[in-house]
Amino acid sequence: MKQTVSKELPLAEITLRKYERPSLNSDKRELVRKLCLSLGLLQPGDSRDVIVDVFLTLLNNKTEMSSDNVVKQVIETRKRYNLPVQGVAASNIRRQLKRLRELYMVEKVNNMYRITEFETLSNIFEQKIERFLLPSIIERVKDYLSVLK
Repeated sequence: MKQTVSKELPLAEITLRKYERPSLNSDKRELVRKLCLSLGLLQPGDSRDVIVDVFLTLLNNKTEMSSDNVVKQVIETRKRYNLPVQGVAASNIRRQLKRLRELYMVEKVNNMYRITEFETLSNIFEQKIERFLLPSIIERVKDYLSVLK
């Protein structure tokens, strides 16, 4: 009889990448794209980058937004940047919002989305990722390391 020790589903995960320092005169979309790459929300070389426009939309709108409004703004943003209007189906936008929520960058309150507590991204990163998520992941890795001695 085969016994299952643990499921292969992670309890938490994060990918972090280091890129060159951002330039102050860089286009805001390009800065958000690099942030998404740095946080593992986008893969290097990936042309399916609608998550960049979802994140940019929420950063540019200092109010809560419905997913339908996010879709409309994403379409406008992609047209403004002469990008293909692909990946903008409501279901995909909601999936991208969920990914941002899982990383604590975005929250959903009464079916409306916003940058978490309207905080700065640096505060969100420090409070939610650096102080909360990373230590718990590092601690669990150390648990495995100590068991394997």
